[in-house]
Amino acid sequence: MTSDSKMKSNTQDNTLKYLSLITLTGQNALLGLSMRYARTRPGDMFISTTAVLMAEVVKLLACLVLVWNAEGRRINRWWDALDRTIIKQPIDTLKVCVPSFVYLIQNNLLYVAASNLDVATYQITYQLKILTTAMFAVTMLNKKLLGLQWMSLLILVSGVAMVQLSDVKEQSSASTEEQSKLIGFSAALTACCLSGFAGVYFEKILKGSDISVWMRNVQLALLSVPLGFCTTMLKDGGAISEKGFFHGYDSFVWFTVMQNALGGLLVAVVVKYADNILKGFACSLAIIITCVASIFIFDFSLSFQFAVGAALVISSIFLYGYQPKPKQNNKTMERI
Repeated sequence: MTSDSKMKSNTQDNTLKYLSLITLTGQNALLGLSMRYARTRPGDMFISTTAVLMAEVVKLLACLVLVWNAEGRRINRWWDALDRTIIKQPIDTLKVCVPSFVYLIQNNLLYVAASNLDVATYQITYQLKILTTAMFAVTMLNKKLLGLQWMSLLILVSGVAMVQLSDVKEQSSASTEEQSKLIGFSAALTACCLSGFAGVYFEKILKGSDISVWMRNVQLALLSVPLGFCTTMLKDGGAISEKGFFHGYDSFVWFTVMQNALGGLLVAVVVKYADNILKGFACSLAIIITCVASIFIFDFSLSFQFAVGAALVISSIFLYGYQPKPKQNNKTMERI
């Protein structure tokens, strides 16, 4: 490879890294802000379970398009891939039923959390998914954590505890008196546990087969849509029959639905270009952006205890993602 081609390759890699940084940061920050605003603004309130269901429908359609693109944009190859992977392997498809149902419950709980917690507290508390994912990875995948990672998890818990115990609130959110910090924290904590379990379970399935990520997401969405419909009708069937399925929907609600559906897929595309440090930086930057934005959008009052807790959480993210360089042997390497 010539020096010019190497330089061009390095430039492209740097461009993709910065693009992934912007994408990850924007996704992490915008999702929390948009969900909070959608659930606290004045006007007719949409039914959250319908938003979760519509996000699964959009995700299914998007993944079907991605599989079609991966199969050379040929309908016959696309259908053969679906038939071979999903229809003719029903047992394999049913394996995905577990994370599919868990993700569905998690997404509904995140709306409960966003309805009851200020966006900055919500964003920071949801970082506990690092802890739950680590615990399930240790127990289900026999993953070994470094001492530094265990320390970072303790710092994470301490930071989240400080944030939860701090006396911070939003002044401009509608129906603040109807919100419960306990309900919001319980919903966020349960969502973190479900996220950790589903993520590790899904990783275990991916490692045990040669099926693409997009095809696995098609399987997830195919099961999530009927499960989501049942959940929606069981929980809010009365409200839907009275007000209508799309009651309270407007362009912003659809934006939030699209973000929930496509945000994860977008992150899956760019995350391969981001190392652990870059992902940690993106997540930390998103927390800072969320805190600053909530001051102006929701008239959020920041306390010293909250700031210290947020700093601990940000530090723990960097510590957990840090990978020390392996020790080299004392023997000198021979030059070829």
